[in-house]
Amino acid sequence: MAEHTGRRCCLGWDFSTQQVKVVAVDAELNVFYEDSVHFDRDLLEFGTQGGVHVHEDGLTVTSPVLMWVQALDIILEKMKASGFDFSQVLALSGAGQACFSISDCPVWMDSSTTAQCRQLEATVGGAQALSCLTGSRAYERFTGNQIAKLYQQNPEAYSHTERISLVSSFAASLFLGSHSPIDYSDGSGMNLLRIQDKIWSQACLGACAPHLEEKLGLPVPSCSVVGAISSYFVQRYGFPPGCKVVAFTGDNPASLAGMRLEEGDIAVSLGTSDTLFLWLQEPTPTLEGHIFCNPVDPQHYMALLCFKNGSLMREKIRDELASSSWSEFSKALQSTEMGNSGNLGFYFDVMEITPEIIGRHRFSAENHEVSAFPWDVEIRALIEGQFMAKKIHAEGLGYRVMPKTKILATGGASHNRDILQVLADVFGTPVYVTDTANSACVGSAYRAFHGLAAGTDVPFSEVVKLAPNPRLAAAPTPGASQVYEALLQRYAMLEQRILTQTRGPPE
Repeated sequence: MAEHTGRRCCLGWDFSTQQVKVVAVDAELNVFYEDSVHFDRDLLEFGTQGGVHVHEDGLTVTSPVLMWVQALDIILEKMKASGFDFSQVLALSGAGQACFSISDCPVWMDSSTTAQCRQLEATVGGAQALSCLTGSRAYERFTGNQIAKLYQQNPEAYSHTERISLVSSFAASLFLGSHSPIDYSDGSGMNLLRIQDKIWSQACLGACAPHLEEKLGLPVPSCSVVGAISSYFVQRYGFPPGCKVVAFTGDNPASLAGMRLEEGDIAVSLGTSDTLFLWLQEPTPTLEGHIFCNPVDPQHYMALLCFKNGSLMREKIRDELASSSWSEFSKALQSTEMGNSGNLGFYFDVMEITPEIIGRHRFSAENHEVSAFPWDVEIRALIEGQFMAKKIHAEGLGYRVMPKTKILATGGASHNRDILQVLADVFGTPVYVTDTANSACVGSAYRAFHGLAAGTDVPFSEVVKLAPNPRLAAAPTPGASQVYEALLQRYAMLEQRILTQTRGPPE
């Protein structure tokens, strides 16, 4: 109990798909407290699977907002019972999954707004025009299109809505006791924010719903102090009245902060969804992936590719083929060779974002589609396929692995060295990990310190210079580049074949 007292600190929160997590980071940037509440395990009354409700149409995916509120109550009570000294908390910030808040809230896995996406793109002159304006073409999970669906299906509920929040700004509002603004970085994932001048796009707002700007409020820089903590938390838990709330952001921008990404590096978050992101000086939006405002430098940007079929897909294959054991899963990777004897697999049990494919597709070395692989070949095909897709689509955005490039891996699967070895081999570059898999939490605490240090006037790198350096986890196996060069070309070709079979040839 004593170790939780007398250490001035910042808290970092993460309202993710499957749980709410918190870390406490002291002034020397040491993590000295971590805790979590897992929705499926600890809040059975909400009946979620993987933290969500999948509706009958198979496209609509939601989470109950009250579940997040109850999880916050539980975690704060656990901290209090442990003897955590809230009086030492200088500031807090946090991260939220990408969606917005109604009583049963659509989350990032939702794919039910295709009609609204096409309508938005048509209004602004096409998908590429929307991408140049907002950083992304229209995506079903993005907030603007979800708002348009709500307005079209229930205009009365929309008209009675005072405020529309992202999960990030909603969570910040709980701590403030009043509405928190949306930050630039998470606001970039809405198809509504003009990423160059960081204001709402009137054309996009008008295409989604009337009077939308007043319901969203003005966006703010991600390092902004948005207010002091609510008196409720002061009285109930002993937070100091001067504890600052720094704008909450998205989970991926928070992970960028947590890994202290540098220009030229690649970050791979291996979580419920898998994401690939990096630092950019000049945005070059395309029809694939996303450009967001950088959460720690308002003059720069970050690029993001998101893949829905991440850890949930890996866990499903583990349960089906490896007796629900990560140890058995790793044995399959160890016992099969790089390149998997030419066998390639695509595993998308839910509609993928990049590329837009659903289903499982397996191909032999001769490019013949087959119905099944041996269990160990299947596991390697899954992992190699996931990482080849990431490299192919990153290169589609113009990225190239340079001699100094390193990969920073985070998320649950970053604990598995055999998975990271495949990542290093496919990309042909070393993979590093940080001391915690909770990079969104830690990044949120770092961002809280950044906000305290006057935000934009002090470089983020200066604020986090005492943080521990990442550790080398896997180096490319000699000869890996030669093995995967041809496989990557085949994977890209087969991906196009599947796309053509499922939606017809490109126009």
